[in-house]
Amino acid sequence: MERGAPPDVLLQRPWLPVSISGVQLLAKSWFGETEYHVLLTDMQCVWGERMDSADIEKRAQELNRRLRAPVKAFFSHLSEVVRPALTGSGGGEDGEATISVTHQDDGNIGMKLKSELAGLPFYWEFHCTPAPVTVVCSQLVRPLLAMSFLLQRQVEQLGGLLGRKDAEIHDYRENGATLSRERLHTEVFEERTYREDYMSKVWNFSSLTPLTPDSSVEISSGKHLKAVPLLCSDQSDALRFDGDLQQLYGAVVSCTNSRKRKLSEEPSVEETLVDKPNNISSLGGSVVDSGAAQDVQLEAAGARRPNRPTEKQSLPSAPAERPSLKPKKKKVGLFR
Repeated sequence: MERGAPPDVLLQRPWLPVSISGVQLLAKSWFGETEYHVLLTDMQCVWGERMDSADIEKRAQELNRRLRAPVKAFFSHLSEVVRPALTGSGGGEDGEATISVTHQDDGNIGMKLKSELAGLPFYWEFHCTPAPVTVVCSQLVRPLLAMSFLLQRQVEQLGGLLGRKDAEIHDYRENGATLSRERLHTEVFEERTYREDYMSKVWNFSSLTPLTPDSSVEISSGKHLKAVPLLCSDQSDALRFDGDLQQLYGAVVSCTNSRKRKLSEEPSVEETLVDKPNNISSLGGSVVDSGAAQDVQLEAAGARRPNRPTEKQSLPSAPAERPSLKPKKKKVGLFR
């Protein structure tokens, strides 16, 4: 079912944090019947490899000289062994399988697999090269920008909710309500003050030693800032693509694909005019400005009378003196 459209199917897959031989990466992968597409990133570069049945058969013969079998005979074993490592779900069907990642001098990244198939050693290598800019934008940049916009909208909605909560608490206090515990008292939320204070701490922390997400830093108000922004922490923390972000990523790409399909199914302007030529005759109706309608009729009439090109230019410039034009009984189409 997925065969024949790997790019669209791969876009629906979320980026998953994985650790392969101690290397922290974000990965997304798609395995068909006899083909696959893999993307890896460390947030500094994006690598990918896409292989079809013929390429897989050729590489398998190069790495396994004794292998004499069609692709379907061993590809299921390959996907079942590799897929857990690329999804962060633990070991595969073969407990003896090992996968290692190496950064190469030419800028590529390689993954080597060693497992056992039918009692014989089975080897496989992924040769991932830097992905094209179009792939990086479609698979990572555009979804992340859309997610950032949605999260910003969420922050604005939460700020508005806090403001309404403060108004509710203020109303309670005016009517004599008191707190049973003084420690539950909170200050009135001022969004602008909060943003300025937050950004000032971001700039202050950026000059300090990188912090971990569990670090607690004492601030002037007596509270603790636990979730220090990623730009102040270790770069490896940017690979923490948790479940909520994965769901948001899936929602963003699904919405984008639905909008693309809707636009592709809508007829173009030319197709609409060709399919509905009667719509052109309504230009002189009350919905369209009468001056614009007369200009269209003049241009159409000029197109039929090429020997009189200056007819429109000889009209007076004042709109009040423009002669009235009666609609011709014979319709003039734009496509003749």
